[in-house]
Amino acid sequence: MAQTKSETTSLSTTGTDSGALVSEHGRTSIADTVVSKIAGIAAREISGVHDLGGGAARAAGAIRERIPGSRTNMGQGVAVEVGERQAAADLDIVAEYGTSIPDLASAIRRNVKASVERMTGLEVTEVNITVHDVFLEDEARDSDPDAGRRVE
Repeated sequence: MAQTKSETTSLSTTGTDSGALVSEHGRTSIADTVVSKIAGIAAREISGVHDLGGGAARAAGAIRERIPGSRTNMGQGVAVEVGERQAAADLDIVAEYGTSIPDLASAIRRNVKASVERMTGLEVTEVNITVHDVFLEDEARDSDPDAGRRVE
């Protein structure tokens, strides 16, 4: 379906008339890193998500977090493609043992889509999820004897 110029300029960031990404007054561009951070935070909000990222990304993140004053990279494990009006996200996750992976994936998709669309006005066309591992509390204690006692 082709859009006329007036239909194109009426697109807005919230689906209402509160502010257009593309209008006669200019264009708003949203960086990939902004969308990946929003998607990462939204995915972490879901119960059953232990961590984001594949093995190498998690290892690098663990090293970075041990450096005093460093922050968690909220975009870790998230790759996005952002266009003028649409975005797609690929997330790499570690699920907590006992969590239904299909239900977890569905909840992540809903939350990421809602958060990105609400905050950016971009239409989220897809959220692809790869489960790289399942987190077991016992494995964490075996590899790090202080894991159960550490207070952060």
